[in-house]
This record gives sequence, C-alpha cells and structure tokens, in this order.
Amino acid sequence: MAEKVVNEKNDQYDNLRTSLPVPMFSRNDFNIWSVLKNCIGKELSKITMPVVFNEPLSFLQRMTEYMEYAKLLRVASEQATPLERLKYVSAFAVSALASNWERLGKPFNPLLGETYELTRPDFRIICEQVSHHPPISAFHADSDSFRFHGSIHPKLKFWGKSVEIQPKGTVTVEFPKLNEAYSWSNVNCCVHNVIVGKLWIEQYGMMEVVSHQHGMKATLNFKPSGWNNKDLHRVEGYITDRNKRKTHFLYGKWTEFIKCTDYASYEEYVKENAHKFKRNADDRSKSPNESPGNTPRKVLSKLNSLKMSSFKSLSIQEPDDPPEPSEGDIPKSDSTYSIDIPNSVALWEAESRPANTAEYYQFTNFAMSLNQLEDHMKQPRALCPTDSRLRPDIRKLEQGDLDGAAAEKTRLEEKQRETRKKSKKGQEELVIFPRWFKQETNPHTKQEDWIYKGGYWERNDDNLELDIF
Repeated sequence: MAEKVVNEKNDQYDNLRTSLPVPMFSRNDFNIWSVLKNCIGKELSKITMPVVFNEPLSFLQRMTEYMEYAKLLRVASEQATPLERLKYVSAFAVSALASNWERLGKPFNPLLGETYELTRPDFRIICEQVSHHPPISAFHADSDSFRFHGSIHPKLKFWGKSVEIQPKGTVTVEFPKLNEAYSWSNVNCCVHNVIVGKLWIEQYGMMEVVSHQHGMKATLNFKPSGWNNKDLHRVEGYITDRNKRKTHFLYGKWTEFIKCTDYASYEEYVKENAHKFKRNADDRSKSPNESPGNTPRKVLSKLNSLKMSSFKSLSIQEPDDPPEPSEGDIPKSDSTYSIDIPNSVALWEAESRPANTAEYYQFTNFAMSLNQLEDHMKQPRALCPTDSRLRPDIRKLEQGDLDGAAAEKTRLEEKQRETRKKSKKGQEELVIFPRWFKQETNPHTKQEDWIYKGGYWERNDDNLELDIF
C-alpha cells in the first residue's frame, strides 16, 4: 500500500470516538428461550433473533477486529529469522480473538454484496459478503509490509445450555518482500449459560500456524476452563522445526498476553511446577459443548414461562430440589496456576478495555469507532454505497431506536428476498455480487478460498446502482 494513502488520513485518527451515541438496552426482560427452544442441535444462521440480542455492528465489522493488533504483523516482518517471524505471527493469531471476551451481542448478518472498509496507520482492509447461502464473508488487508486475507463461514449451534460458534475457514498472512506465507484456522467459541445464569465465553480447540516456506509450525492449544477453572483462558503450545523437533514453548491467555521461551526452560519449569500443567480425569472428560442430553428435563419443562435474564443468575429449583452445581456463575481464574517461565519474552499484551465498556456492548476502544462515519466519509461517493456504516438497522440500534432497528432489519431481509426472486426470474438487471473477490485455489494452502480481485480502492461507483439498503 502506498505510504501516501496512510499519511493523508493520519490526522483524522485523533477524532475517533471513544463511546457510542447511547448506552445499550437491558436484555433482562427478554425471553430468549422462546426463540431457541426448537433449535437444540440445529444450525442457527437461518434463525431470526430479536434485535435486542444484536450489537450495532455487522459481522464484516466484527471480522475487522482481527486487525486490532495489526502492528504485530509489521513487527513480525521486521524480524531477522523465520523463527522470530513465526513467533509474532502466532501472537497475532491469538490476539485476533481477544476482543471476543464478554462480547455477548450477536453481530448483524451481512447482506449479499455488503462491504466494509477501514483504513488505519498500520493497514487498510476491505471486507465483502460473498455468499448468502451459506453465509461467507471474505476480507483482504494490506500494508507496506504484509497482506492478510481469508474467508469465514460462521456456523452457530445451540446445545441446550450453550451456543457453539465454529468460524469455518482459513486465514493467510503473506510477507511479499520475504516471499513468505503463514496460515491457520481459528478455534471454536462457546457461549455458556444461554438459558439460565450469567453468560460467559471461552475459546477452545487446537490452532496450527503453519510457515509454508520453512517447514515450521506453531501448535497452540486453547484449553477449556475445566471444573476447577485453572485453565480458564489458557493457551499453551510449542514451535516445531522442519524435523518436528520442539524448539520453543508459547503460553499465556487469549484475553491478556502471549509469551515465548525456549523449550529447555519450559521443561525445567515443568519439573518444579508439575501441578500447574496436570489435568485430572474430570477436566479431560469435560467438553466445552453441552449436548442436548445434558440439559436437565426438569429445566426444559420450566423454561417456556421463564423470563430470561442474560446477566443475572436465576434459580429455577423447587424448594425440595437437591442442590445442583453452581454452573450459572462466571468462572474466575485461579492465580495458584499462573505460569511465568524464566527466559520468557512477551510477544503481545492486550490493551485495557475502556472504563465504559459495560455500557457499550463490552466494546474495545478499537470497536467503538468501527461504525463511525468519519468526516472524510461524509462526502458524496467517498464511501462505497454498500458499506456497513450505511445500514439503517445498525445505525438505529446504535442510536437507541430499538423498534426502528427491528423494523429496518425486517425491511432489509424482505428486500433481499424480493431482489433474489426478481433476479431469478430475469425481471431485474443486477450488479453481479461479489464485486471484489473471486473463488479460486489459495496458492499456499492449496484449498478453495475467496481471493481479492483488486480494484476496490480505485473504484468509481458513479454509474452503478448499488441499492442493497
């Protein structure tokens, strides 16, 4: 990306907002069970949720939050060896998930052809909704030192007491000047206590960050919290060379930090602190998912009349019911199991959330400005007509008009269905979507992917009718 493009807009970043126009609505009086009771074990992408459970961002904007710590990719590109670059790329892969903590609002589903752009000092990014069924969102970010691109096909399933989010898809980082590429797939996310108790989130599963040119790999284990919560938020893993020899140990919390040390220091530390790494049989058998069979029948029978409280613990026990485990609380990390290994280097630390984050959907500072119409965007045709910032339903929710947001959301969904029907009958001549991405083989992963075609930043929309909102 030309340096001029970034420098022209640098002075505008001082005017980015630090809060939303109005605080979020309380969700305490809304009954989510009435929506979810027939969805156990099913995919939720086609389920219409009340707008009160949304946050005022499109999924394209939420996906852009991958870039909050984009400086890690610049730092990676400046390292002298492939090993050091892999360390920082791995830290970036973990940092991309940090904003998910406590984010309990659902982003709006993007419309086909919807786009989102963002320019910041370290990067610029373009996102587009490239498929409606199945829903697939593609993105391409670039700077002078890196390219970062991929596509995400989010799948949501309701398991009775929890919602599982599977962000299907692979993402790729390229350092063009070094002729290097790295790729990985994100881990799953689970929202616990959807029906009763306080909602909380955990990421879990294995992530492999592959260095395609050098045969190295970082294997990261996002651990489920376990019954005693000692592994809450913990990420641990190791780097292997092309001979599959473990050379370095990575560890930390996806909500806070990632550190790295040599593998010999890790092994020495384990000898003296084995209790911090062992897991008992109960923890190993516990899955972050709750299968439908694990939801007590007595609970299910009472939920139809229950007024759902998303943020307060509720008791639905009868007076003579036996006490049940306190599954409704948000777990807290036990400092007894904190790890700090000698010879460690901090690769990434999360920035503090703003003081008013709880009033504004638990947004980070980075997220607060994602739907902001910056001054230069208010000029005619400065912003692509399909940009998420122009969606009236998101704008009305951000401004506190819940009824207006719900009405606009319904209108947009009906408009999209009618447009699709007319196009199938040949009654309407449409701009072909997607405009900016094409489906082809990723040269590094050898898998089908959505690759940026180019041209977005040089576009001319003057003679196009792009009325998707």
